[in-house]
Amino acid sequence: MAKLIILRGNSGSGKTTTGKTLQRKFGRGTMLISQDVVRRDMLFVKDGYNTEAIQLLLELALYGKSNCNIVILEGILNSKWYKNLFENLLDEFKDQIFAYYFDIPFEETLNRHQQKPNAHEFGEKEMREWWNEKDLLDIIPEVLLDKELSLNGIVDIIYQDVIK
Repeated sequence: MAKLIILRGNSGSGKTTTGKTLQRKFGRGTMLISQDVVRRDMLFVKDGYNTEAIQLLLELALYGKSNCNIVILEGILNSKWYKNLFENLLDEFKDQIFAYYFDIPFEETLNRHQQKPNAHEFGEKEMREWWNEKDLLDIIPEVLLDKELSLNGIVDIIYQDVIK
């Protein structure tokens, strides 16, 4: 059965970089679903309650469940706005979900964002508006990842959890 890895956290916390690194580490048969790509690039819709992106994220995850060994879903994925998605994913993947929350201070996310190629697209003002402190899920347990962990350290933790 396919395994689902969920990477959540505020903007600039390292989710996308971690997702891409994990996809390379797990290799072929690993699907990476980026909330930003689905919502902003594919559908060009706003985030919020009942965003059109929810249905496509679910459909992509279900495709991955049927066709891949590992499915990685990464994004801010606000726990309230995406509650229905998480309920459906729990029904589908059962105990094969490995969820992680990037618990990174705002100042660190801002610093990380400034190092990104798209840093010019938005800045501190927008990141403060989007900030959601410790937005943990209430139906799926999440492992907290803090700023002290390196990218390689995070990838190793997740990889070891999943291959057990």
